[in-house]
Amino acid sequence: MAIRVQTACFDPGQLLNQLHADQLGVGAVVGFVGYVRDFNDGQEVAGMLLEHYSGMTEKALGKIVDLARERWPLLTVEVLHRVGRLEPGEPIVFVGVSSAHREAAFEACHFIIDYLKTQAPFWKKEDTADGPRWVDARESDDAALKRWV
Repeated sequence: MAIRVQTACFDPGQLLNQLHADQLGVGAVVGFVGYVRDFNDGQEVAGMLLEHYSGMTEKALGKIVDLARERWPLLTVEVLHRVGRLEPGEPIVFVGVSSAHREAAFEACHFIIDYLKTQAPFWKKEDTADGPRWVDARESDDAALKRWV
């Protein structure tokens, strides 16, 4: 299991390839990459500042991964989330899992990103033409989480 919070950009393809490196038991690899959008809630977004509480955030991500491992037989899990200043088109988050079977890999990846969106302590501030604004949690994210409870 690898959990990282960093400012540096990352290569999603490289991370995905690492999920099955040197593991012959891997039958499925599933990954999710979230990107900074240039438009949100009817406004153009010029950039984003993503903040976190160091130590607490990594611990919360670890608990989410532990919950996924309790539910599905996973071989490898990678969660990487960026913080700091981000520009439209840049990757924000990568969640990748490997398993012997596709159903476990798909379900676990979906579970992890749903929990991350609602339970991990990150704060987003978007830069718009009207000035900076904090991004609130979406009702759709809360609804997605209910699938797993």
